[in-house]
Amino acid sequence: MASEKTVYKKPKSLTDVNFTYCWGCGHSTVHKLIAEIVDELNIRETLIGVAPVGCAVFAYDFWNFDVTEAAHGRAPVVATAIKRVHPDKTVFCYQGDGDMVSIGLAEIMHTANRGENLTVIFINNTNYGMTGGQLAPTSLMGQVTTTSPRGREAALHGYPIKMAELLTQFEGVKYIERVKVTDAASVIKTKKALKKAFLNQINGVGFSFVEVLSSCPANWRMDPVTANAHIDKNIAAYYPLGLIKDVK
Repeated sequence: MASEKTVYKKPKSLTDVNFTYCWGCGHSTVHKLIAEIVDELNIRETLIGVAPVGCAVFAYDFWNFDVTEAAHGRAPVVATAIKRVHPDKTVFCYQGDGDMVSIGLAEIMHTANRGENLTVIFINNTNYGMTGGQLAPTSLMGQVTTTSPRGREAALHGYPIKMAELLTQFEGVKYIERVKVTDAASVIKTKKALKKAFLNQINGVGFSFVEVLSSCPANWRMDPVTANAHIDKNIAAYYPLGLIKDVK
């Protein structure tokens, strides 16, 4: 009998705590990818994550490395302070769309404009996932939420904000890519983008930003399969995937 071969094992940078995210939520997948990258780059002992107020507020329960919390929307400011005090550390922000694009819009824009040597991971599920599915600055036109029961209307709510494109204009920004996690192929691409964002910081390239289109089946009132199809067909149509900026 041929000997068994290990093809996959849980990353050391994940704890043994089970994820508490809703079924089908993309946070679990992205958490795992980050943990894999941290192990591969051997940066677990020199890494500091900054968690937001939002669905990922308890990220420190799942990651087996140092993670601190920040006030709602202020993760880039906290990460900037940590990086400036500890320039030898690898520091990253992990934020949702409600956290970053609403109350935290000024913080992320000024951090990007300064060109801080940070890695920022932005999870875009087009609603306030933690607090009941309210309208977010990223919600699509016509999207029904708990605070837009008739769908998003431009005259009432404005238009969805494209963060990746918004940040592209700043000279301090060196790398921006938009990805998704709806199938195996897209997960592989997402891991590649995330790893590049971490390597950029390690190599002193500068501010790197990865936007991940992620599903929120609970608040979208969809099963996970339908939610992923919604990303592929509708959300990715408004938020185009791919490399947006890469300054060599």
